[in-house]
Amino acid sequence: MAGAAIFDVDGTLTDTNHLHVVAWWEAFRQAGHAVPMPDIHRAVGLGSGDLIERLLGADRDPDQDSAISSAHKVLYGTYFDRLPAFEGAGELLRTLSGRGWRVVLATSASGPELAALRRAVDADEAIWDTASSDDVDEGKPAPEPVRLALELAGVGAGQGVFVGDTVWDMKAADRAGVRAVALLSGGIPRADLEAAGADAVFRDAADLLARLDESPFGSPAG
Repeated sequence: MAGAAIFDVDGTLTDTNHLHVVAWWEAFRQAGHAVPMPDIHRAVGLGSGDLIERLLGADRDPDQDSAISSAHKVLYGTYFDRLPAFEGAGELLRTLSGRGWRVVLATSASGPELAALRRAVDADEAIWDTASSDDVDEGKPAPEPVRLALELAGVGAGQGVFVGDTVWDMKAADRAGVRAVALLSGGIPRADLEAAGADAVFRDAADLLARLDESPFGSPAG
């Protein structure tokens, strides 16, 4: 039976984390909040509600949440026509698909944003399915997105490998019981990723592709 190759997108397949940071920073600024960019960077990968709560605290005015999230969406949307994929990202997905892995995207992106990210990666023929934020009640670090990806691929946790770039990705993989591969391309330190549960760490998508046989993807699925 085929295995599931589950991928985060932002910071993993596409070089977009810092675009998110800038968009969130401006969205917070417009709402009257001065939030340091390094703090925003470490929160990228969370769903919008969790990100806002982490950065502004549980005692914030929650009535602002919708406006802040909408402002981020509008600001980030200005980049949709030029989102950059990392070198080797599309080829990595095509190679895994060719080896028998069922490639599933597990991402907090949805709608036009997800469509723009998929255009950037340019490997739709290799993608088996997608688990987006619209499909789950809780996003990463909860295990639901990874569990849904396994369900979509029709495999159990023992046959899944999750690739991501944030501590939230690693925690979600650990809680779902799948092996976790971390990429440093999102800007999070190796030590943080390993502490969060990474089984293997690679520089970026191109490095993982070049060293695929040294990774948890080392043998054909099944």
